[in-house]
Amino acid sequence: MDFPSKLIENAVGELSKLPGIGKKTALRLALHLLKAETDTTATLAEALAKMRFDIRYCDTCHNISDTAECTICANKLRDHSTICVVSDIRDVIAIENTGQYKGGYHVLGGVISPIEGVGPSDLQIDSLVERISAPNSEIKEVILAISPTMEGDTTAFYLSRRLRDFAEVHISSIARGIPMGGELEYADEITLGRSIVERQRQVK
Repeated sequence: MDFPSKLIENAVGELSKLPGIGKKTALRLALHLLKAETDTTATLAEALAKMRFDIRYCDTCHNISDTAECTICANKLRDHSTICVVSDIRDVIAIENTGQYKGGYHVLGGVISPIEGVGPSDLQIDSLVERISAPNSEIKEVILAISPTMEGDTTAFYLSRRLRDFAEVHISSIARGIPMGGELEYADEITLGRSIVERQRQVK
């Protein structure tokens, strides 16, 4: 792709490094910003710079935050006796968008993946154990909400082993099965199998 300006070429090159952004889309975005008001482009650049350099991670749960304590951990109306363990910050956002969960979180920062060189020490597992074992801990349940991949299941198994000595803490996992409105014939074998194994008794 030939560019009439080296500056445009550089901008397109940087934009195309973003996930899901190809060269054509990057060029369209660059030209849009070029035509936009100067303040618009400057505001975007400032917002991105502040996000990158000023954002923090919660000292307690490792969620993204503007302060040392995120809004979820600071919210006294949340049920802090329940902790939902997730692998990524995007999982927190997804669960919060359901409006069905009112407890706390713990973000691991990934999953155990020997192929990628990610081990337990690379994740926020020790800090989870420290939260549970703290003298003033009020945690009564840990929900393992980790994607059902090979790496995710490995991580969940490792966590279960690490936390099994805390007899007073209940360890649970999110239910896995057929989605509402889903057809059985289109479900993959693993999902269908788990939906049978993890079936629920109907109330008479």
